[in-house]
Amino acid sequence: MTENKVTTAREKSKKRIRFVVINGLLAGLYVVFTLPFANFAYGPIQFRLAEVLTVFPIFSAVTIPGVTLGCFIANLVNPNSLGPVDIIGGTLATLIAGYVSWLIGKKNKPAGIIPPIVFNGLIVGGYLPFLLVDPGSTVTIQAIGINMLSVAGSEAVLLVVLGLPLIALIAKTKIKDLL
Repeated sequence: MTENKVTTAREKSKKRIRFVVINGLLAGLYVVFTLPFANFAYGPIQFRLAEVLTVFPIFSAVTIPGVTLGCFIANLVNPNSLGPVDIIGGTLATLIAGYVSWLIGKKNKPAGIIPPIVFNGLIVGGYLPFLLVDPGSTVTIQAIGINMLSVAGSEAVLLVVLGLPLIALIAKTKIKDLL
């Protein structure tokens, strides 16, 4: 094996290790920032501190799996389990939002906070009324609309208050170079 091939193999190995470490860290942080606050992290007002981590895909697509996996685990171990719809739906919303945030973030970093607001509002807010309604009750279109606005609104507050400063911090430090 030539020295060039050995160097390339080492670089690939370092990239794989970095990928696993970054995504493991993000997934773990997502769960740790969600579960202790379960009383207000799940439900129509989804004030989920972990959603601030959705700014990382704005800087690198490499971080999308970690944030998505963290959401999946947090929904899976939710003490007030909302079942498979929430586990899959919330995870899917995070995955789509991460990808679109990455696309938007290439041109406009602050605008990258918009996809998590929109996709969580539409997807999670759209199915939550059906999961939270009492058996035998009817879900109205108004309830769905209010829920969508509530989820999007709580996401927006979190990402504007904490997400935008985090974006500025990442952009000004060497953190972005690690991603």
